[in-house]
Amino acid sequence: RGFYDPDIKPVVLTPKTVDGIQLDGGTMLGTSRGGANIKEIVKRIDMWGIDMLFVVGGNGGNAGANAINAMCQQHEVNCCVVGVPKSIDNDILLIDKCFGFDTAVEESQRALLAAKVEASSARRGIGLVKLMGRQSGFIAVQASMASGVVDAVLIPEIKFKLHGPGGLLAYLEGVLKNKGHCVLCVAEGAGQDVLDDGTSAKDASGNPILKDIGTYLRKVLKDHFKDADIKYIDPTYMIRAIPTTSGDRIYCKVLAHNAVHAAFGGYTGLTVGLVNTHYCYLPIPVVIQAPRRVDPRGKAWNRLRATIGQPTFE
Repeated sequence: RGFYDPDIKPVVLTPKTVDGIQLDGGTMLGTSRGGANIKEIVKRIDMWGIDMLFVVGGNGGNAGANAINAMCQQHEVNCCVVGVPKSIDNDILLIDKCFGFDTAVEESQRALLAAKVEASSARRGIGLVKLMGRQSGFIAVQASMASGVVDAVLIPEIKFKLHGPGGLLAYLEGVLKNKGHCVLCVAEGAGQDVLDDGTSAKDASGNPILKDIGTYLRKVLKDHFKDADIKYIDPTYMIRAIPTTSGDRIYCKVLAHNAVHAAFGGYTGLTVGLVNTHYCYLPIPVVIQAPRRVDPRGKAWNRLRATIGQPTFE
């Protein structure tokens, strides 16, 4: 919207204006979700003589970059459009990881460790933590593995049942009996089939608006475990707002260098990223065709299940 909204003026970047921003959280340029007028953007690119455009974003941002690139070519506007993968959910296809993901995992651990302390301090305490992950449960899986305090993890890729002998509630009852407390980690996109009430709505980007699995599970746990002490933590915006780790800062800088090299080389309609530990250029249409998701049969998920002893909840 910064291209054409009269209330949002373009920000001129100079060495002085960007000095030290790598140490801050958030974005100095601002961000918005969906609803971009591609025709107006390309019109401004042509009017202002912009010949290189770098789009930082996830699947939606890269889809926007692809649309801009296609319209530039259609109208013979000479501009190299290069994407830089930035999705906190780490759900961009083929790319090993997006910058910011390691930071999110590191901060998510703090919430899980806090839930462990709270749950273990209470009689029959249950720590419930909701982490980010609309379609992909990478943050929940990695943070749970790293923290070593989680008893059950729910992610969008794996369906689960609540009730019955093999359900989540029966399993947590067993954990409470053995340990006296338990910690449950849930990704925000998990259990949407459980919450399905026949209604649906979409945000400005066309993504389904998720039902709140965190508050739903809190109610279910309170109703089922009458004498339990439920500790619910949702650290979403605390995770999003913190400065990045040193590893993410370095990774981001390498991606930025590669993006600029691609544009100066005359490449367009691509995104930069780490694939199988190698930095490479990928056509944007390839990475936006589907989200990257946790493989239910893969090593990462089953390594976590083996570590914490989690059943399938089927």
